[in-house]
Amino acid sequence: MRIGSSIFLIALGAILAFAIQADVISIVDINLVGYILMAVGLIGLIASLVLAAPRRQNRISESRSVVDPNTGETITRNETRDSGL
Repeated sequence: MRIGSSIFLIALGAILAFAIQADVISIVDINLVGYILMAVGLIGLIASLVLAAPRRQNRISESRSVVDPNTGETITRNETRDSGL
């Protein structure tokens, strides 16, 4: 569930809970359905925001040193990369 659909469910639930005063079927309580839709929308909104939050990134650094056999010179190679989930 994305942020837009969560906000839609919250708005639809608020309309059913607060704006409509009709008894469509005596078995179904429209106000209760509205409250349930608002709760589901709120849970979906919180989950969407948590999943969309930036994640912690790890920086990995590697250093390698090699001696050139012809010249005897030491060559050092440094590599840094970011890894995110």
